[in-house]
Amino acid sequence: MAAGAVVRATCIERSAMALFTRDALNPGVKPREVWGWALYDFANSGYTTVVLTAVFSAYFVAGVAGKAEWATLAWTLALSLSYGIVMLTMPAIGAYADRHASKKRLLVISTLSCVICTAGLALVPQFSGTAKVAVALGLIVLSNVFYSYGESLIAAFLPELAKGDAMGRVSGWGWCLGYVGGMLALGLSLGYVLWAQGQGIKADQFVPVTMLITASVYGLAACFTFAWLGERAVPNPRAVGRGGLADAFAQLRDTFHRARSFPDFMWLMACALFYQGGVAVAITLAAIYAEQVIGFQPTETMVLIFVLNIAAAVGAMTFGHWQDRIGHKLALGLTLICWVLTCLIAAWSTSKDQFWWAAAIAGVSMGASQSAGRAMAGLFAPPKQTAEFFALWTFSTRLASIFGPLSYGLITWVTGGNQRIAILSTSVLFIVGLALLMPVDMQRGREAALRETV
Repeated sequence: MAAGAVVRATCIERSAMALFTRDALNPGVKPREVWGWALYDFANSGYTTVVLTAVFSAYFVAGVAGKAEWATLAWTLALSLSYGIVMLTMPAIGAYADRHASKKRLLVISTLSCVICTAGLALVPQFSGTAKVAVALGLIVLSNVFYSYGESLIAAFLPELAKGDAMGRVSGWGWCLGYVGGMLALGLSLGYVLWAQGQGIKADQFVPVTMLITASVYGLAACFTFAWLGERAVPNPRAVGRGGLADAFAQLRDTFHRARSFPDFMWLMACALFYQGGVAVAITLAAIYAEQVIGFQPTETMVLIFVLNIAAAVGAMTFGHWQDRIGHKLALGLTLICWVLTCLIAAWSTSKDQFWWAAAIAGVSMGASQSAGRAMAGLFAPPKQTAEFFALWTFSTRLASIFGPLSYGLITWVTGGNQRIAILSTSVLFIVGLALLMPVDMQRGREAALRETV
């Protein structure tokens, strides 16, 4: 057993070295650690792909809420509530993680909690009426909160692993592997759904199985992260055992007070506030738009999202390497222009073939924009405050995830269900994000981060 473990570890090292040269990683970092870090993206992407995008979102609108006029708004309100909870709590959790060197321990807790809540979604069809709606929305809120905690905590490891001029490719590799994980969970779910429909099984019976598949992939894949990724941060002895989260909030307030020392990070947060709002619309409402407006069937929607993930993986990997060469700011700007084009095509699409073009562009843009934004945040984060600064980054992106989908839901409700107007209005978010990206100075932001001491 021990010899086999050594062989497997050696294979991992060699495979990783094919992707990462030593000059891309910080001193002492082993390629296997980067694999462990990237595999968390592989693990958790199934949650967003299957639960939020392809399966449960559409099932909630059509099956749980019975296509009621308030269904889309209720879905976006539930997600907004979860993001609001994350906004209020994640910055303090990030500060606490930095001061106590507990990123990994908190990552394990948040992951287990999300896996349990995701598996719990399988119980929704057993309820009826108002209880069915309440249980579905309650579990969505809880699972998305814990998912968001994990996403922020894993991102905080990036500056510890990769050098500044290689964060783009390492971040892109993580996102690429993440979309592969999303495709695995969705592919397994799609295979089961096609078989179930062939057997005459209805959605109330096959949706629970897809939730269990997603939870299983998440939990099993995350085990590799816990085994290979180490905690490199060093705790602050003066903080341990004294003050707890209250002490973390004090550090957080101090960070905001010193925000003027990090103008480029603040501009990036403002930029993310808008463009991530548009990305959140694509993630949480793509299946609803495809089925309710374009006329996709559930299995067609799953195939659509599967292909979208392929495009996103290509975008993350390609742009991840490209942005290190042309610059993160330019790479992100180009993806925002592509997002605007996506919204315009989607709004004017009258056939499935036309909508496929919008989905393809959205896939590439999603992978590229997510990778570029995370890499830029990593460059602007002071080395000793990575969890705290990525928590601030999460604060911005989760605020975006509130008003992006919520504005979409409100516009749909006000216009009597006109989702074309709603998706067209989403393009404004990307345009504003592009404008706020202009003042960002990459060199100045990086120098400010490296000057900071705790």
